[in-house]
Amino acid sequence: MFSKVSYRRGVIEGVILFTLGRLGALITPSIFPDWTSVVAPLIFMTLEYILAPYWATRRIAAPKRERLSKRFWLLGPLLASICFIIDLVITLSCGLPITSFLGTQLGPALPRLLNDGPNHLTMADFALYEFRTILALFAFYTMAVVCTKLSQGGFLRFTMPAGGNRVTL
Repeated sequence: MFSKVSYRRGVIEGVILFTLGRLGALITPSIFPDWTSVVAPLIFMTLEYILAPYWATRRIAAPKRERLSKRFWLLGPLLASICFIIDLVITLSCGLPITSFLGTQLGPALPRLLNDGPNHLTMADFALYEFRTILALFAFYTMAVVCTKLSQGGFLRFTMPAGGNRVTL
């Protein structure tokens, strides 16, 4: 009952989880009290890179004997590309994610690219951030989808012995 959604809905749920994590990464960690200033960014990062592809893969209904079909091989790159576009929009309109525990939000990247001043963002820095993001998304999402799908039952499945009484492990 829990994992009986369509492919489209699984992708949408994964994208929503990524978006929540990405928007949470905009929050300056110093506004959280005590130990939560360390835990909150980790939770947002987990939402972005680990939970989104895992949730989408677990929720998609699949036939019992389906292993890694073409649609699951393409789920990781599809999710990564959609999430990259969302990340690009959020970066340009809201700002870069906070990467350190003492960092502060400097504002949207688009005005920082166009204006000079102390918070100026160079095009090279912006391109480097986006390149690292797309590499991380494609690597983590593809790996998470494959590992999650394999752990659902298509992994290490073989039949023995080869006679009339077969046992599937």
